[in-house]
Amino acid sequence: MPTHQIQALFLGLAAILVLARVLGWLAARLGQPPVIGEIIAGIAMGPTLFGGQIASTLFPTEIRPLLAALANVGLALFMFIVGCELEHATVVERKLMPISVSVGSTVLPFLLGSGLGLYLYTDHQHGSRLGFVLFFAASMSVTAFPVLARILSDRGMTQTRLGAVALASAAISDVLAWGLLAVAVTVSGGGSGQWRTLLLPVFVVIMFTVIRPLLAWLVTACSNRGTPPAELLVPVVVGLLLSSWAAEWMGVHLIFGAFLFGAVMPRDGLHGARRQIVARIEPVTTLVLLPIFFIVAGFKVDLSDLGAAAWGELVLIMLVAILGKTVGAYLGARVQGAGNRDAAVLATLMNTRGLTELVILSVGLQLGFLDGQLYSLMVVMAVITTTMAGPLLAWLYPRRQVEQDAAEFAATASPS
Repeated sequence: MPTHQIQALFLGLAAILVLARVLGWLAARLGQPPVIGEIIAGIAMGPTLFGGQIASTLFPTEIRPLLAALANVGLALFMFIVGCELEHATVVERKLMPISVSVGSTVLPFLLGSGLGLYLYTDHQHGSRLGFVLFFAASMSVTAFPVLARILSDRGMTQTRLGAVALASAAISDVLAWGLLAVAVTVSGGGSGQWRTLLLPVFVVIMFTVIRPLLAWLVTACSNRGTPPAELLVPVVVGLLLSSWAAEWMGVHLIFGAFLFGAVMPRDGLHGARRQIVARIEPVTTLVLLPIFFIVAGFKVDLSDLGAAAWGELVLIMLVAILGKTVGAYLGARVQGAGNRDAAVLATLMNTRGLTELVILSVGLQLGFLDGQLYSLMVVMAVITTTMAGPLLAWLYPRRQVEQDAAEFAATASPS
């Protein structure tokens, strides 16, 4: 690697981290998740502003494959963390409310997204019509579990009944959305080896019946020998990388393998090993590698030359995205007896898409489901629907009500 490329790479990485940190801080000051600022940082460094001169200066063409490689590593680690954190949603609330909310907020956006996908395919034909429609519908159905968890934490809602239901609903919704996305990739033959996708069900079974018990045995054995849980970091990361490789080899994209490996990490009786492993992976992932992913994704967002037809498509995308999630989640909550305010709060939270949506859109662009223009419009939708959550929650669920509900929830949960 020539010296000038090394210099450009290190200068570009420094610029990424500084800009992401500054805009993330500004977003937090405005009551938004820092990820919003980081996504905007990526868009700002792309071709939308100044004709892409910022990106061309800081990130010469020859170093972009290196940035893309780092972004993929960050993506795999992030999806592993998401898979690990699903536990928080599944054990807190085991009633029908989360299932009803998640199904409503997934099925209705999927149906509406399918209709809009059929309409948009006429002007954005890329490969299989069925694959395009399925992918587009799945991308409309996702809720960003990590961003939602951050919003709940920032607003003190994690200790409320609504917060518990929202976490459970988002987790179930994400599992459904990832499943739909996997189907879209498989049906369309978007991966590299179509026959290999037939091995996907076998892969899932092996992960739960072989790899999960193996991980439990490994952690227990290390614990019995007095080995610190942190020593498991290398074998776990190796397993994560191999799982990501297997998913990519089967043609369904590495994010599924990474997510599944996190999901099969054992939950019980492991002396906090999983939490310690995640605690060591998460900082470098969220503070260093994911900002690189945002920049690489931002290179492909171009809002500088959108015509009237494109803005009209954005309006349709926004309507379907907001109405599908809002109405679906609201009705799902009301069916289970939630009041109007509680149902509206859950609907608002389920509309957050953020980073998870950006991950899905990047997959769609990489596999040829989306063209550059539609990708850009969908990124705008993801940012707007996520930024809406803060102001709406402040109106629907003020902090004094959060504190009151948290006290009541704690009193109900405490033993008599």
